[in-house]
Amino acid sequence: MKTWKLVSGILSITFSLLVFLQSCAAGVVNSLEKNGEMSGFAGFLTGIFLISGGIISIVTRKSEKGGNIALIIIFTLASLIGFTMAGNFSDLKIWASWCLLNVILAIMDMLKKKNIFEE
Repeated sequence: MKTWKLVSGILSITFSLLVFLQSCAAGVVNSLEKNGEMSGFAGFLTGIFLISGGIISIVTRKSEKGGNIALIIIFTLASLIGFTMAGNFSDLKIWASWCLLNVILAIMDMLKKKNIFEE
């Protein structure tokens, strides 16, 4: 799972840059259309969570405790924001799916280490 965390971190940081660019475009479209949607802002928040989750994933890839819990919280927030606030910005659902996949893999890694809650 160390390899997964490294690859996931690198991909998440890379995807966050793309999400930032797309959310800027979605925000401009939302303001020009005056449709009242918040998909540009939701993309911006998802990008922030993606970049922070990617950094945490890279930094904690060798740690035994705590890193997976942080990844679960951050990527869950990103996927919830992405799925619920996507609006016309349908690409945001793709990035939210990526975040959900990271949540599932972090849970699998945490369950694989059975002694994570023992001290």
